[in-house]
Amino acid sequence: MTTIKAFIRSHPLLSFYALAFAISWGGLIMVVGGPSEIPGTGGRYETLLPIVGPAMLAGPALAGIFLTGLLYGRVGFRNLLTRMRRWRVGARWWAVALLTGPLFMTAVLLVLSLISPEFLSGIFTSEDKATLLLFGIVAGVAVGIFEEIGWTGFAIPRMRQRYGVLATGLIVGLLWGAWHFLATFWSSGTSSGAISLAVLLPSVLFTTVGVLPAFRVLMVWVYDRSGSLLIAMLMHAGLSASTVILAVPMALALVPGLTYDLVLAAALWVFVAAVAVANHGHLSRHRPLPRRVA
Repeated sequence: MTTIKAFIRSHPLLSFYALAFAISWGGLIMVVGGPSEIPGTGGRYETLLPIVGPAMLAGPALAGIFLTGLLYGRVGFRNLLTRMRRWRVGARWWAVALLTGPLFMTAVLLVLSLISPEFLSGIFTSEDKATLLLFGIVAGVAVGIFEEIGWTGFAIPRMRQRYGVLATGLIVGLLWGAWHFLATFWSSGTSSGAISLAVLLPSVLFTTVGVLPAFRVLMVWVYDRSGSLLIAMLMHAGLSASTVILAVPMALALVPGLTYDLVLAAALWVFVAAVAVANHGHLSRHRPLPRRVA
């Protein structure tokens, strides 16, 4: 036990990601009944989705909480709660957190819908708009809270001790995208329409290397300036809710899906560049400083 604890103290980030992936992916595999049940089938997918979701979310949340307690004890927990309760930040940070995901996704889909009706937002094409909206908001808030306990609550402050905002966002964004892969693959064979690997892999790749790293850079930038874990949770919630509410209808088609991912990624990276230019070429407020607890 002493050896394991010493390893964790020496490699907290490696330990966090290993534990987060193990809990999330191991939980998903156990819930669905083993690797042979991936991709899922229609009936089982609908039955197991309410369990698979919490199993995935448990990974970053439990890993972050466990390692915070192990490495920093009560001081670490107090610090975590303080950041979760920090709501007195500038109005601009609230605006960026709440509006970036919804506005960018809506704008991209509206522009693309002028080219093809395949890009019409889900909220416009759904027969039950109220249910879709409510489900998207509830799911988004749950995802934002539980994931960010780990990603922003534990990993990002420690990465900022070594790296700037851009490098931290890129690294965490790529790992964040990789973490989603198994759940995405499991859901690819559902009754909503089986997705072949030829469709799934390019879509996952575009999202993992394009959309999520760009959005995570913006999240790290906002957190770096506000110091609020609550803001990070709500920013993540806005992206996840918008994904459910707006972008679902064309997710199964290769060309529309890749087009949407490419345009959204480009728009987000342009925004990242604009933010950097507005800050004289720097996203970080200050150089990373060594500190024991973020």
